Amino acid sequence: MNSIIHNAPRGITVPRDVARPSAFLPDPLNVAPVSRARMCERVPLECCGGLENVDLSKMDVSLVGDFLRHVDLQDSSFCIAVAAIAFNPLFWNTMARWEHRTRGLSRLVGSPSLACYCLGFVIILLNVYRSHSVTVAMETQARWEAMDRTAVFCCGVALLGLGTTLVVSSFLALGFTGTFLGDYFGILMDEKVTGFPFNIMENPMYWGSTANYLGLALIGSSPVGLVLTAIVGVAYKLAIMFEGTDLDVFLDVFLSVTVCSSRPFTQKIYQERRKQE
Repeated sequence: MNSIIHNAPRGITVPRDVARPSAFLPDPLNVAPVSRARMCERVPLECCGGLENVDLSKMDVSLVGDFLRHVDLQDSSFCIAVAAIAFNPLFWNTMARWEHRTRGLSRLVGSPSLACYCLGFVIILLNVYRSHSVTVAMETQARWEAMDRTAVFCCGVALLGLGTTLVVSSFLALGFTGTFLGDYFGILMDEKVTGFPFNIMENPMYWGSTANYLGLALIGSSPVGLVLTAIVGVAYKLAIMFEGTDLDVFLDVFLSVTVCSSRPFTQKIYQERRKQE
């Protein structure tokens, strides 16, 4: 740059800006201050011009429509299956609560243990009928070709294995009376079960049973099986809520007794035993 200045012809003045080498380089402090502000500005990202411009009418809902066409909610077998699913947990929870407060079943058959076994066998028969009604509904209604895939079948087998493992291991950990509401009959365990599968999830028998129904639905490529599985899950969720409260109003109206507690019901039973001890 200095050679350019010294070799300039006489009489020609070189601009002072040209004499500065920095004149040919951008000044980071003075270049585009507006751009720097824009760099720090957060620009909202919009997809398709914003949600207001999304045309929902152009969404492909053919798969959902095809699924619904394979489910007949007015079919008698479907209605029977739904009734069986809803009735079972309501029945055993109501009977257990009634027994705990009145000891009616124990007086009827002569002992709490025999009463618990009798109720347990009735629950088993009801669950067998429930499974039968669900199977009949799945066989009565159409299969769905979209579910007729090897991967779907394998997922169904895996879920069936998982569900069976949870149910069987829960039964072995609790025993017959522990499984079938023995604590409501005064048959209490010495300590809380914390081994498998109770160390990985709450209520493993309920969710294992739900997994079994889901596995059967996938194996049978049955849309109505998926719907019934969802109903089973909802019924078990309500049963868990039922078992975790005293439901004062329900008991006052239907069992003519009054209780005053907001603690989970099973915990209350064990707390009552500790007080007696």
